[in-house]
Amino acid sequence: MDQIMWIALFLKIAVVLACCMGSVPFLVWFERRGSAWIQGRVGPNRVGPFGLLQSLADVLKFFFKEDFAPKNASRIYYYLAPMIALIAPLGALTMIPFGSYVEVAGQVINLQIAEVNAGVLFILAFAGLEVYPIILAGWASNNKYSVFGALRGSSQIVSYEISMGLALVSMLLAYGTLDLHSMVEWQSSAAGMWGCVMNPIGALIFWICTFAETNRLPFDLPEGEAEIVAGFHVEYGSMKFALFFLAEYVAMIMASALLATVFFGGYSLLPGFSHLVGWVSSAQGWPLQNVKAFFEFASLFLKVAFFMFVFVWVRWTLPRFRFDQLMDLGWKILFPLAMLNLGYMVALVTYLARSH
Repeated sequence: MDQIMWIALFLKIAVVLACCMGSVPFLVWFERRGSAWIQGRVGPNRVGPFGLLQSLADVLKFFFKEDFAPKNASRIYYYLAPMIALIAPLGALTMIPFGSYVEVAGQVINLQIAEVNAGVLFILAFAGLEVYPIILAGWASNNKYSVFGALRGSSQIVSYEISMGLALVSMLLAYGTLDLHSMVEWQSSAAGMWGCVMNPIGALIFWICTFAETNRLPFDLPEGEAEIVAGFHVEYGSMKFALFFLAEYVAMIMASALLATVFFGGYSLLPGFSHLVGWVSSAQGWPLQNVKAFFEFASLFLKVAFFMFVFVWVRWTLPRFRFDQLMDLGWKILFPLAMLNLGYMVALVTYLARSH
């Protein structure tokens, strides 16, 4: 790999990390401010204009808090859990393509950190790691409430991963590939359509499962403050708790990016952006493909931002399920529906293949 490719790899990693880490403080502020708007309250408004610096103040507070660990905790696993919680979604994000390619010094640079043909499998592998930090944190804390939260979290993630996987497989049948770039190209082609149009039931199942996989309301039973204090991270404070907090938002970004890529066209240009590409390229004299790549990134960014807004909207709209309701939804409704939807997609793909 020559020098340009190494620099490009470093810049791609820097862009993805900057977008994730830089957006989390704003998302935290928006979640607090948004909940205040929904509930008729004021929300954070003291630190900085409109309270925008409140998240920065919270980060400073986490930095200077005492790094406490329970006396009877299993230290290695206790400290390892929040690290794995953050590494897993960041690893999955390396597989998400955030644009087609750019041309620099005559070289083509794909806008994807890890250029893997079977990207979907790697994302599922990283997503499957999310159960381990929950189990490790609950067991290593040596606290009964932590153990209860870990048991809830592990059973919830395993249950909803099955329906999520079936919804994803139903789209893999249509695309005929595991490469995320190829999926986006199929959806943006003249004969193609967004995955959610071809398979709306699969998109709905996948979207619901993202809430359960990220432990967000109404599926936040592993943290259930009203019943088990704070669940699997009840014994965590200072920067260790901040890592869990950060990991939750990074997992939400990763889930939203995967949902947008598989079902909503990924980085394919939003309506009206194709005209902007031509106008900017001709007005500024920049290479057409590089301008197009910028607007592709903007398209994916806006789609992810919309789904992040929905995460916040749902949290402050729907009440938390009981645990038996959560399991019933996963096993008695979503799983059979995902199986039926998979059968429907098999029949549809077979019919389309024979008709052509």
